Amino acid sequence: MNSDLIPANELHKIDPVFGQQSFDNHEQVVFCYDKDTGLKAIIGVHNTVLGPALGGTRMWNYANEWEALNDVLRLSRGMTYKSAISGLNLGGGKAVIIGDAKTDKSPELIKKFGQYVNSLSGKYITAEDVGTTTADMDLIHTQTNHVTGISVEMGGSGNPSPITGFGVYMGIKAAAKHAFGTDNLEGKKVLVQGVGNVGETVVSYLVKENAVVYVTDIFKDKLEEVAKRYGVQIYTGDVYTADVDIYSPCALGATINDETVYQIKAKAIAGAANNQLQNEQKHGLILRDRGIVYAPDFLINAGGIISVYGEIVGYKLDEAMKRTENIYNTTLQTLHFADQNNITSHAAAFNMAQKRIDAKKQELK
Repeated sequence: MNSDLIPANELHKIDPVFGQQSFDNHEQVVFCYDKDTGLKAIIGVHNTVLGPALGGTRMWNYANEWEALNDVLRLSRGMTYKSAISGLNLGGGKAVIIGDAKTDKSPELIKKFGQYVNSLSGKYITAEDVGTTTADMDLIHTQTNHVTGISVEMGGSGNPSPITGFGVYMGIKAAAKHAFGTDNLEGKKVLVQGVGNVGETVVSYLVKENAVVYVTDIFKDKLEEVAKRYGVQIYTGDVYTADVDIYSPCALGATINDETVYQIKAKAIAGAANNQLQNEQKHGLILRDRGIVYAPDFLINAGGIISVYGEIVGYKLDEAMKRTENIYNTTLQTLHFADQNNITSHAAAFNMAQKRIDAKKQELK
């Protein structure tokens, strides 16, 4: 008799969709496959109570399909709360394409993905994310109108990364205000982990304010390029034990986990990466108990979606920047609310977003 044995630590995978925590009441999950182009993608639509689900398409060389599924579910859920707390009439969604953006991406693959987006009839609107570009959004636009972040030449708002970076900078200043009593970053030691498009923008603002900036990235060419361009120092030690004032994770998520949460020496954490807390409740609570100010990621990295939302409702760059600047005030309000109610900052932001969703749900009944 043949039988398949499942390791004890993988038992949860026998319920890989509805049975996992990150599923969290998703309305729809779409699996996209095309043999001719090699497309393997997953679209997650978490919640559409406030409006159509908008979120970027990430192309990443995941270790396996399980990792990709878990990532898209966590990311689309985060988009629901990002839009809600930012006051946007949008739901939460996200897509991932499984593959190496440098070697596996082709115009045909991107166009095919656009056809899958179009098949959802506007329930999901896509945009740029890690591994995809404004040029990719232009290609998707040839297949569907349900895409934002297309180039300025095609009537869009272009690359949203600079505005995302500006919003993160506002979040860093608010976190500093709460942690140190001042939002003046001059002389503050800040470690930026990940210097892609958003991380580089964050570095540029920090340098202008005369912060002492350290950078790290897994891509050495980009790291050296940014360090040289802005005159900042490359950090080669262990990120989590770095003797800095502020840790700014701007790469991938879950960097604050069981292994790192007790090592962090920074007094404030504020960065662009999505889902920085591997376990929102557990690790958020540990940070709070250790006296580390945590600016919730889905709150301070909302600049990009605020920008592309303008393509839908018709506002321009100046209005997008004005709305993004307000992330400073929202972050401070959230941190104060958390203190007053003796809850974590993540829980505070989550509750504020959920309250808006619940109110709209009642209104729609």
